[in-house]
This record gives sequence, C-alpha cells and structure tokens, in this order.
Amino acid sequence: MDAFLLSFGVILIAELGDKSQLMALAFATRYRALTVLVAVTLATLLVHAGSVLIGQAFAMALPTSAIQVAAGLAFFGFAAWTLRGDALGDAERSRADRSGRWALLTIGTAFFLAELGDKTMLATIALATTEEPWGTWLGSTAGMVAADAIAIGIGAVMGAKLPERAVKLFAAASFVVFGAVLVAQGIGLDPG
Repeated sequence: MDAFLLSFGVILIAELGDKSQLMALAFATRYRALTVLVAVTLATLLVHAGSVLIGQAFAMALPTSAIQVAAGLAFFGFAAWTLRGDALGDAERSRADRSGRWALLTIGTAFFLAELGDKTMLATIALATTEEPWGTWLGSTAGMVAADAIAIGIGAVMGAKLPERAVKLFAAASFVVFGAVLVAQGIGLDPG
C-alpha cells in the first residue's frame, strides 16, 4: 500500500501540466470524455508496466544506496523539466485534432507514444527501483489517470486550462522534496 500511495502522489503531481495532460484536455474537447478516459487508462497501464519492469531490472543490478541517490537526482531533473514546461508540438496537436471512428485507438496510441521517455515514465522507473512493483504500477497508473481525468473534465465541460504557472511551481517543489528525501536516504541520512 505504501508503494501505491507514494507512486500515486508522485505521478499525479508529475502529470499536472504535462503534455499528455494537455493532450487529454484537447481530446476531451473533440471526443466523449469516457472514450478519452478509457484510452488514457489502457495506454497508461501498458507504459507503466514497462516502466516498472525496467525499474525492477535496475534494482536487481545496482546497490540500493546508489539507486536512491540516482533516483533523487533524477527527481531534481524532473523539477527542472517541470519548470521548463511542456507544450503540445505540431505532431501531438495533429494527433489530438484528428477525428474519426477510431477514437479509442487514436487516443490510446497518441498517449502511448507521448508517454515514451516522458517524465512520468521516468519517474515510474525511478520509483520502481526502490518500491514494490505491483503497488508502483497500480499507483502510478491511478495517479496519471486521476490527473488526466481532471483535464478531461475541464476539456469536456469548459475547454479551459489549469493555472499553468501555479501548477508548475507546486509540481517542481514537490519533485525537489522527493529528490532530497531519496538522496538523503541514499547517503545514509534520516530525512525525517
């Protein structure tokens, strides 16, 4: 349960203002909200299953303290990435603008591709190096789907944007805190 809750919180925060959340908002302005939510959930289950497998492979190959320090440093990088921000590029905007009978496949494929190498995928890998795999997979998936459900709801109801600057600052600060805790644990300090 600890792995689930930690993964849920970290990925929920990581997804706020992320390009895939922006894609969810864009898709929800064109397609039924339930279709978008199902497609996001299926794509996220696949991407995060792969992320957990990669993280577990690293966990078996490296000492725990090195993994904690590396994961903590990665979270500092995620904080900087969050502050830099994401925007929909032309390719993502094009995928979100397509209409057609194949909405579930279109949306799911777009999300799957958008998440490959994204900070939420990398954060899930980092979490899986130190946390229980099932809880990490299910928690990270639930966190991402919850964040994207917010965007889907906004896109379906208002088509409005979240207050981008405040979301970025909150998410970046959270990453710094998670990173500091992991680094402290990795070098043998008790952060709290």
